[in-house]
Amino acid sequence: MIKIKLSDLLGKHKMTQKALADMTHIRPATVSKMYYEEVKRVDIKQLNNICKAFNCEISELLEFIPDEKE
Repeated sequence: MIKIKLSDLLGKHKMTQKALADMTHIRPATVSKMYYEEVKRVDIKQLNNICKAFNCEISELLEFIPDEKE
């Protein structure tokens, strides 16, 4: 599973979803879906713009969590 840590970054930088949407030119609805981890796919350009906005590495935005075997 891939965890999107956008809520952590927004909190750390004291930024709203709207401000991020305006800064990155990503639709507010898309930012919201990323925030709540409801997005099905993410565009590379969007990830690039978010990393630029926060001046961060992709690993600070996305995290791989192995699925537990049953």
